[in-house]
Amino acid sequence: MLKKKLTFMVIPDSTGTPRELKLPVWLLVSTVGIALVVTFSSMFFASEYFGDRVTSVQVDNLLQENTDLQNKFDKLSWDLAQADTRFDKLVAKEVAIRVMFDLPPINEDERLLGIGGPGQPDLARMSAAQQKAYETEIEVDRLLRLSKFELEKFGEIEIELSNLQDRLNHTPSIWPSRGWNSRGFGMKHDPFTGYKQLHRGIDIANHRGTPIIATADGKVKTVGTFGSLGKLIVLDHGYGFISRYGHLQKWAVKRGQRVKRGDVIGYMGNTGYSTGPHLHYEVWRNGKALNPRDYILNTK
Repeated sequence: MLKKKLTFMVIPDSTGTPRELKLPVWLLVSTVGIALVVTFSSMFFASEYFGDRVTSVQVDNLLQENTDLQNKFDKLSWDLAQADTRFDKLVAKEVAIRVMFDLPPINEDERLLGIGGPGQPDLARMSAAQQKAYETEIEVDRLLRLSKFELEKFGEIEIELSNLQDRLNHTPSIWPSRGWNSRGFGMKHDPFTGYKQLHRGIDIANHRGTPIIATADGKVKTVGTFGSLGKLIVLDHGYGFISRYGHLQKWAVKRGQRVKRGDVIGYMGNTGYSTGPHLHYEVWRNGKALNPRDYILNTK
């Protein structure tokens, strides 16, 4: 059939002469085939070209979004680290309160807040942003569980302390003066002899005349000058607690006087066995010297 010819009659207007045009069938078929190939090829390459352009733009957008998300997760991780530090301080406060009021301690295994569930995903298959998102999710979940746990424990403490308000008021629990901690509690070198001996309180250095305040409600038991401690005030807080304030410049209370936490009871000096103006502060309970820092809950 391809060897046959098709005859086409070309008829011009009324003044022209009709013409006869014969074309082989194979030529027409080939021409149509080539036209179709060219058309579909053009469409295919145009589609690939524009498809690649769209995909490239999408990839660029996704990469930028990925970078933005990673930056946000980095900032969130920093915020979570700060929150974690605050939780550590919160836990320390809770432990201090329990020690102070002889409340039962919390088992450390209970504080770990262990959880079960599926194993850890394959981090190697994740992008940097996905890994950061996973790590952040784990930390947020841990802090949420910790906050719930601590809220419950502080609720328990609140119930216990609701009946102990008077005891709380009479428990030394604040800094007795502003200044710098120049010497701590425990076995320390004596500044005069150089030998180690038990230092039964803490030393707070500041300018002469700095106010000294009562660290809890109580009654003035002693006002006087006593050897190495110089001018001294002793407060009896009840519940077995006694606080002592030494090396004073002068007193602001008298024996038998009742005081409230925060009342000024004297002024810092350099009397007695002292190398410079400072306060020697002690906390005793049932005849035993305690580390005052264990009972201080506020900041200066």
